[in-house]
Amino acid sequence: MQDADELFALVPVGDIAKQLGIPENVARDAVSQVIPTLLSGMAANASDSSGAASLERALAGHAGAVPSASVSEIDTDDGEKIVSNVFGSRKNDVVAAVASTGDSTVTKDIIAKVLPIVAPIVISWLASRFLGKKQASTAESASPAPSGGIGEILGGLLGGAKGSSPGGNILGSVLGGLLGGGKR
Repeated sequence: MQDADELFALVPVGDIAKQLGIPENVARDAVSQVIPTLLSGMAANASDSSGAASLERALAGHAGAVPSASVSEIDTDDGEKIVSNVFGSRKNDVVAAVASTGDSTVTKDIIAKVLPIVAPIVISWLASRFLGKKQASTAESASPAPSGGIGEILGGLLGGAKGSSPGGNILGSVLGGLLGGGKR
């Protein structure tokens, strides 16, 4: 899917590889696992109205942020907060599950380090998509955008991201079981 490819292209994979001291192909594999993981976690959280409202507030807080081309410019503290908000107390379980679904060279340690680097990029990009769609919807009609908007966007992205990631279909079912539709 074009959107998932566009999101992946924003991630400085080579810089992540250098920062973590890992081969670029391992960093690429980790990123291709982390992106659908974050999107799946956000979708699970957005499956109920309070989770969707919380995610929409987070997106509004990241509106206009431009993803950085360098890991040194990414706010990984913010990334840690995003990861904690998305996965809650299940974070370590999610990291272990994601590492077990892909290539054996992508370890739990690598996934744990890549998540807070990629999370601010994903949420900033998603904010631009969601808020842009919401504004376009509001401009087209007098009625507000449908409440399921964020869920629809995440669902569309996951369709493409799961298909293109190693173990994507397995990943969706593992995360669904761990996160229980946003119930942590």
